[in-house]
Amino acid sequence: MADTGHKTKIESKAEERTTTPSLFKVLMHNDDYTTMEFVIEVLRDIFHKPSSEAEKIMLTIHFQGVGLCGTFPYAIAETKTDQVRMRARKAGFPLRCSLEEA
Repeated sequence: MADTGHKTKIESKAEERTTTPSLFKVLMHNDDYTTMEFVIEVLRDIFHKPSSEAEKIMLTIHFQGVGLCGTFPYAIAETKTDQVRMRARKAGFPLRCSLEEA
């Protein structure tokens, strides 16, 4: 076979796909024992809500039985839920959070 002096270059591009992680809602549930002040404190400290927004979410939890604390990727949502549970148990409250796919 004769060498023509031409080199063939094969370019392959890997298809780049970026996917956004699934998001989960962190829901806080009402109970008869956890104080409103504690719920506001948790919303400010763990979910970084301003005081006015924390109070609004707390009232939603109190009157509707459940309130949305935020929407996060699964690992972050799970961590925040665990932080709430640990802090509540340490303070002697049965406060509960759950995750729901957004």
